Amino acid sequence: MKKLFTIVVALAMTMSLLTASEAEKEKPKMAYQAVPMNKATLVQEGKEKSYCPVCGMTLPMFYKTNHAANHEGKEKQYCSIHCMVEDLELNGAKLSDMRVVDNKSLKLISVKDATYVVGSSKPGTMSMVSKYAFANGDDAKAFQAQNGGEIKNFDQVYAMVKSSLAKEKEMIAKNQAKMQMMGEKVYNKMCKKTDMKFTSTAQAKAYLVESGLCGNMKGKNLQAVGIYLSRR
Repeated sequence: MKKLFTIVVALAMTMSLLTASEAEKEKPKMAYQAVPMNKATLVQEGKEKSYCPVCGMTLPMFYKTNHAANHEGKEKQYCSIHCMVEDLELNGAKLSDMRVVDNKSLKLISVKDATYVVGSSKPGTMSMVSKYAFANGDDAKAFQAQNGGEIKNFDQVYAMVKSSLAKEKEMIAKNQAKMQMMGEKVYNKMCKKTDMKFTSTAQAKAYLVESGLCGNMKGKNLQAVGIYLSRR
C-alpha cells in the first residue's frame, strides 16, 4: 500500500511539472523591443507620457528603439528614430539633446555617443529595417555577430531615415488606415461612446486608459481605437 502511495505521489508530481512546463510554453513571448513598464525610463510628463507623440504607440512596448529629445524646454520621447526624424523634418519640431536607449543598460544616452546596428534580424519599429543603439562599441559588435546588420553612427542612421521617410510614411499610412477600420469595429463593440475630440492618438489612448471607456483595453486594440478616435 505504501509503495502504491509513493507511485501515485510521484506521478502527481510529474504531471504537475509537465503542466507547469506547458503553461510556460503558452505564455506570450515579449517582443525584443519591449520591456516591462518598471524597466522603462519615461521622460515625458502628463497623462500621455507613455505614448509616442507622433504615432501614439506605447513606449515600453518598443522601448529598445526609443529616442528622446528636448523640444523648447519640454521633453519628448519617441518609439523610434523614424518618429523623431519625422517630428524634426515634417512637423517642424525644434529638438536638442537627442538621446537613444542603450540596448545593454536600457538607459538613455546621447545619440552622439551611440553605436547603431542597422538591419539586424531583430524587428524594426516603424520601419522594415531595424536600428538598435549601444553605448559601447563592443556591445554593438557582439549584437551584430549574433543578429547580423551593419555598424553605423547616428549621423549615418539619421541620413538613412531621412532619405526613406516618404516611402516609410506611405507604408505606415496604409497600415494605420487598416488599424483605423479595426479600431472603429472594436470601439463600437467594446466601448462606451464619447463625443470627445482628440488631436493625436496618444491623447486618445491616454483618455481611454484614464476613463475606462473600453474597460482594461491594452495592446493592439487600444492602439487601433486610439487611431480611430483621433481621426474620426
